Amino acid sequence: MKMLNRWRDRIDGIIEPVARKMNVEANKVSYASLIFAFIAGILFYFSYEHHIFLVFASIATLANGFLDAIDGKIARLRKKASMKGDFIDHAIDRFSDAFIIGGIAASPWCGKFVAISAMAAVLIVSYMGTQAQAVGYKRLYSGILGRADRLAILIFSPFIQYFTGKI
Repeated sequence: MKMLNRWRDRIDGIIEPVARKMNVEANKVSYASLIFAFIAGILFYFSYEHHIFLVFASIATLANGFLDAIDGKIARLRKKASMKGDFIDHAIDRFSDAFIIGGIAASPWCGKFVAISAMAAVLIVSYMGTQAQAVGYKRLYSGILGRADRLAILIFSPFIQYFTGKI
């Protein structure tokens, strides 16, 4: 699934024009992405009883991913990129992962062993990427189920599940 990271340059061509038009601070965009992650987690949790929430959870996850992709671009375009902003972005990404996956993990959709394993894997893979950066290597975004891959799965799978009736 690490193929999605190969699309970064293509996606950048879409994100940059949008980022240029946005008149908001990058960190505020990061915080907005966190709100969408929290909403997605709640919707995933309640989607077992109300299957239509799968669609809304996917949309909230898409909004989280889009805002996460655009916040750094805004900072770089405005020449306001900083180590503090990068830290805030990565911290918010981890909380976002925890909210979204936590919502699924706490719901009846998921067995507890699978839930704990998924949460641990996500946090460890993400930690390894940021740790590489901390010790002087280039930030690693790929790997087994990097953030882009996780978001794609969390956006498309619930849609497919809902619209195919495989519930």
